Amino acid sequence: MIRKKILANVKKVLVKIGSAVLTGEEGLDLNIIEQLVDEIAQLTKQGYQIVIVTSGAIASGKHRMGITGRLKSMPQKQAAAAIGQSRLMRVYSNAFGKYGIYVAQILLTMSDLTDRKRYLNVGNTLSTLIDWGVIPVINENDTVAVDEIKFGDNDHLAAMLTNIIDAHLLINLTSTEGLYDRNPSEGKKAKLITLVKEFTEEIESAATNDTSPVGLGGMKSKVIAAKKVVASGIPCIIAPGKKKGVLLDIFAGKEIGTLFLPTSDHMSSRKYWIAFTLRARGKLFVDEGAKTALVEEGKSLLPSGIVSVEGEFGIGDAVTCVDMEGNPVAKGLINYTAADVKKIMGLKTSKIEQVLGYKDYDEIIHRDNLALLKQSRKPKTSV
Repeated sequence: MIRKKILANVKKVLVKIGSAVLTGEEGLDLNIIEQLVDEIAQLTKQGYQIVIVTSGAIASGKHRMGITGRLKSMPQKQAAAAIGQSRLMRVYSNAFGKYGIYVAQILLTMSDLTDRKRYLNVGNTLSTLIDWGVIPVINENDTVAVDEIKFGDNDHLAAMLTNIIDAHLLINLTSTEGLYDRNPSEGKKAKLITLVKEFTEEIESAATNDTSPVGLGGMKSKVIAAKKVVASGIPCIIAPGKKKGVLLDIFAGKEIGTLFLPTSDHMSSRKYWIAFTLRARGKLFVDEGAKTALVEEGKSLLPSGIVSVEGEFGIGDAVTCVDMEGNPVAKGLINYTAADVKKIMGLKTSKIEQVLGYKDYDEIIHRDNLALLKQSRKPKTSV
């Protein structure tokens, strides 16, 4: 009943397909790709708008070069991606071409999404492709990506893009049936969790970091991605990508995989961008009074509530606010440099100009530029 109610309002869907689904002993598993493309083509004919985030470029390149095991260096991974990406797109293009459907290749790095203008441009391009009936096929630009601009894995990329395109659902296809209450590979009897209504310590601890030889993100990565997506009011399903008819079964309302329900009090697109896309350049340790003001009352962060500063950051950088135990509370765009915050922390706003010689803002981080990472226990009050 819950699934059918959720799916009744779904039209735009992001489907993330992991390396463990797409690849086999002979590199790309063409049968699986054709199987998934066939299902996606059927869904598009039913009126669904599909965007794909795909892995598989590096695995395809490794197979083409006869390389086994993990690649050891960044240049090797980039070279394998360059070799495999063109083949990956050719496979998708040929498979969708049988149904008269065009695809568009989009390669992204983290810097494409941390810059607000480029972030919006990505969204505009994707919207146009969707309006044209073209299926965007998106991957990380592994050929040029380095650690500073890498997403980490395509689960993180999929979560961000789900928000950018205002999707109604994220389907994360993986090599397992979904999220289990314990690691199925440990020999103990693991139980599939079919529904997650809210994120608890038990849910997050159930996911492991175990990865496949061809992929980066384990189940923990997928659960973190789901947590980010539901925070923006979008449901997520982790499902077995190699299961024949998996997408059609999902849209038929069958209990496939694990469904994560969206939160009722979700973030705006801009605050989601601040919380989950921007890299934090430092930390502000806040006292209990400031934590309560941020989380429970929806207020801005003032200098009086800051106890200590960590990192070097400039005006406009993203900074994480943590409590005295180091637990993340919020993330926002800072109005002062790290050096200046150190000078005025603990002081009232009336002292800012006296200490710094100027005062551009009363707030260290204004509430409009602040995204909560810790949920409040009661409705926020206006200031």
